[in-house]
Amino acid sequence: MSNSRKGVKLFYDVISPYSWLAFEVLCRYRNVWNIDLTLKPAYLTGVIYGSGNQPAGANPSKLMYMVSDLKLTSEYFGVPMFRPSSISEKDSLNAMRFVTAIAEKGKDGDTLERVSRELWKRKWRTQQDITQPASLTDAGLKAGLSANEVEEILTLSKSQPIKDKLKSVTEEALEYRCFGFPFIVCNVNGKAKVFFGSDRFELMAYFFGEKWVGPQPDKPTVQM
Repeated sequence: MSNSRKGVKLFYDVISPYSWLAFEVLCRYRNVWNIDLTLKPAYLTGVIYGSGNQPAGANPSKLMYMVSDLKLTSEYFGVPMFRPSSISEKDSLNAMRFVTAIAEKGKDGDTLERVSRELWKRKWRTQQDITQPASLTDAGLKAGLSANEVEEILTLSKSQPIKDKLKSVTEEALEYRCFGFPFIVCNVNGKAKVFFGSDRFELMAYFFGEKWVGPQPDKPTVQM
């Protein structure tokens, strides 16, 4: 294992199931690879249209593949999830403003991780709403925030500075030529490399001079 400290930025949106997979893997490998992980909540719809890309739902074949792929991929990554019955392009905006407010409020990284995870669970595991204040409140409470803290963050999430911050981070992703999530920017020894998707960890390990031992590094390997 390399002793050099490595920086990793994860641009993500809770509407993206593949972002959840990348998020969990990076959290698992944080100490294994000795990385400084920075979460960058952004707005996927802004990236899609800002980059000239198209939503997955715009291509029926791509959407059908995604439904099939997610079942097997989630099993492999050890992150159970189920595709919601409907996906609206804009239904993550309030959620991502809420997450951005938590980040800007100066909450510790663990809180940001827990809230993001709870929102992914609602959308992709229990198929619950993530657009309404009551839904965001429930996610915040389950993540360990107090009722007063959640109310304060909900109010903050509607403010212009938070709207501007989410837009700014989304634009930052676009500056890296981002076209979808998860989008991962890695830095080591002054060198930077970007990776798209949740299936590039072997290459990321190679870039870092580390070993990839599968999506669950603490899981014992079965000798064949």
